Amino acid sequence: MRTIFYISDGTALTAEAFGRAMLSMFPSQVEHKTLAFIDSITKAEQAAKKINAAYEESGERPVIFHTFVSQDLKNVITATKGADFDFLDYFIEPLSAELNMEAKPITHRTHSIQENGVRDSYDSRIEAVNYSLANDDGSNISDYDQADIILLGVSRTGKTPTSLYLALHYGIKAANYPLTEDDDMENLQLPKPLKLHRHKIFGLTLEAQRLHEIRSKRRDGSRYASMQQCRFELQEVEKMYRREAIPFLDSTRFSVEEIAAKILAETNLERHHY
Repeated sequence: MRTIFYISDGTALTAEAFGRAMLSMFPSQVEHKTLAFIDSITKAEQAAKKINAAYEESGERPVIFHTFVSQDLKNVITATKGADFDFLDYFIEPLSAELNMEAKPITHRTHSIQENGVRDSYDSRIEAVNYSLANDDGSNISDYDQADIILLGVSRTGKTPTSLYLALHYGIKAANYPLTEDDDMENLQLPKPLKLHRHKIFGLTLEAQRLHEIRSKRRDGSRYASMQQCRFELQEVEKMYRREAIPFLDSTRFSVEEIAAKILAETNLERHHY
């Protein structure tokens, strides 16, 4: 099996994001290894040994996605038996020409909290995460005036992980509110605490079979997990979404990253990138 290395003198998040995006286009099985903070010659040499060892073990050239500020460190890695790719090499020069400005790479700049403007983004994400944790599962409805978005749905439709993903990656204050049998599913109405904030609401739903599978892992054999109950709850909540003109998404076949991206695309919420 071919080994994929993501290496950087910083967090390696950029190299990993780029590399995984590229590899997603190829239906092959690989082993992923991330080597972050390779910020000295000694560490670079140790990383080089791992790369060469992977080659000796498999007989296939490891693929290396890397982003280095230091040319000396980069030289150690590119001298290995791996096939190396640094996507910054392809874009820095043309971008520099377009901006009429010389690039000035600084280690850790991309994800550091120390640069002007970036600290504010970092702080906003931490604040958003704290908000989402405090407003999970309808636990603190008094703070909904601060919410950027309120995710709505029946139990186990992905509200909590999506809320936290939006907060951590984009600094979005995402609350979530569960619809349960206490809300009178047979005559389901938009819950009172949400009526003043309906413009912030986004609904989540699932296919009944998938919801049944998820709930069965928690409470197998219960009425809560039964196919009949799952189907009933989903039908009623989707009727309510349509009646109240609440945008919603069937997340059955999407990852949390894709769910978040689709929500952002539909709501045009401001993203606070790091």
